[in-house]
Amino acid sequence: MPAAPAASLYVPGTAGYRRVMTAMFAAGMATFVLLYDVQALLPDLVHVFAVSPSHSTLALSLTTAALAVTLLVAGPVSEAVGRTRLVHVSLWTSAVVALGCALAPTWHVLVGLRMLQGVTLAGLPAVATAYLREEVHPSAHGRAFGLYIGGTALGGMASRLVTAPIADLAGWRWGLAAAAAFAFASALVVARMLPASRNFVPRPASPAAVLAMAHGALADRALLALYLLGACAVGSLVAVFNALGFRLSSAPYGLSVGTISLVFLVYALGSVSSAASGRIADRIGRRATIPAGCGLALVGVWLTLSSSLPVIVLGMAVLTVGFFCVHGLASGWVTARAHLAGASTGQAAAFYLFAYYVGSSVFGNLGSTAWTLAGWPGVVALTTVLLLAAAAMVTVLRRTPALVVSAT
Repeated sequence: MPAAPAASLYVPGTAGYRRVMTAMFAAGMATFVLLYDVQALLPDLVHVFAVSPSHSTLALSLTTAALAVTLLVAGPVSEAVGRTRLVHVSLWTSAVVALGCALAPTWHVLVGLRMLQGVTLAGLPAVATAYLREEVHPSAHGRAFGLYIGGTALGGMASRLVTAPIADLAGWRWGLAAAAAFAFASALVVARMLPASRNFVPRPASPAAVLAMAHGALADRALLALYLLGACAVGSLVAVFNALGFRLSSAPYGLSVGTISLVFLVYALGSVSSAASGRIADRIGRRATIPAGCGLALVGVWLTLSSSLPVIVLGMAVLTVGFFCVHGLASGWVTARAHLAGASTGQAAAFYLFAYYVGSSVFGNLGSTAWTLAGWPGVVALTTVLLLAAAAMVTVLRRTPALVVSAT
């Protein structure tokens, strides 16, 4: 795609840039509120529906699995119909489905609606980084991607803080209803604030064109490493947070769902981390910044081996900071690398997020299984392996030659 005229790109400090980032921040929050609104409620779902801890996590893992598969379709669709249209449709339909989840009469209906939730949520993550790359000036890409990921971090935190205290007071249905109300409010903000694309160039959506785009997004070694990096990194985070509720609700802690949800306040640090790491990477490069994020995440996981509750919370905070540093930079790197490699940015973003949510679904569910079979040391062992695998992908990236824009 030809480069957009500089005058049509949003730069920090302008009203247009503020509108873009306000809308994308709100959309990211809404998406992750709805994606993770059941996570803090997993112990409640075990008791209400008489399912095992491993089965209860299906309410989250099947959502992320459906989201992952749908992203493979949503990415190519966005290349034909546009970015903003897909964002609006995704947010409004997701809010409606979220309200249905709160009214689900049985476990199987709830799980089915949660799978549908994954389908409807796919529109925003499929296009977010591609939209920002097309509309924001390249000098601000790192901070723009970081602010968007910061919105998703706050959404992940808000999902637990919105649902768990209300569930403690009025039951899990009202907790999910509160998440749906948050999504409706966010959709209104995005409808009012998000500017229409100015630099989007549609591409044909024929099967042959889609296959050609897919081949380009799978042919680059660095892109493949970034896909695997995202899968392993998010798998480590979700595995720990999925099992954390079961650990802290049992002896010797015996905390309520509402109290456990306060641990998710550490997600606010993820928002700060993603924005700050984006600024740092704009100065020193992603290749130098991502390894620090991996190292921090690993230290955080090991800190949670302590039996002291304050140290466990500290470990969760360090893990969250490290993860959002890695994810914020990797997700933005995917579209930048795809653009320079001549691949479809939308398709590359879809493959990254496909791997990301498959990792969330599979490894997140394994976190609950590890807890059941081996307790918290089993969870830490699983996440350590995942973070070491992520570090291996960082090594691949550091050894892969950078691409530059041709002078011709």
